Amino acid sequence: MAIHNFPDGAVLREARPGDEPGILAGIQALADYEREPDAVENTVGALTQTLFGEAPRAFAHVVAGSDGEILGIALWFLTYSTWTGRHGIWLEDLHIAEEHRGRGYGKALIASLAEVCIERGYSRLEWTVLDWNAPAIGFYRSIGAVAMTEWTTQRLVGDELAALAGRTGARD
Repeated sequence: MAIHNFPDGAVLREARPGDEPGILAGIQALADYEREPDAVENTVGALTQTLFGEAPRAFAHVVAGSDGEILGIALWFLTYSTWTGRHGIWLEDLHIAEEHRGRGYGKALIASLAEVCIERGYSRLEWTVLDWNAPAIGFYRSIGAVAMTEWTTQRLVGDELAALAGRTGARD
């Protein structure tokens, strides 16, 4: 991924150790915006292990201000398409601090993931958006994204996940 410099001195780059507090702040801000302020269980330590441990399973690109403050995040991981026989990227979180929106950071972050897809031969870039999030939906349409209207996301968590696994409690 090429580093992108913005006219205001901000830089889009791959996340690096030390970015974890800013990334976690972005995750929490997104959870707050999505009306789930108490849902974040992640920690700086967990992010360090996930993003920079021996075998990272998730990755992040950030927009950092000239002072190093994290202004925007894109957290992602690999998927695999059995139909194409190639990997893709799942964008888990995209967030730009509200006071820094409108500067092109969001588009640049998604473009950086598209660049990774093209460079590595991945077949797709996908994500979900809440159906009430009109500003995000409008932004995604403006960059050419289309809704997968025939597909719905399914999820197992907590007690239901544990029950299916044959466990008695969610934290066994």
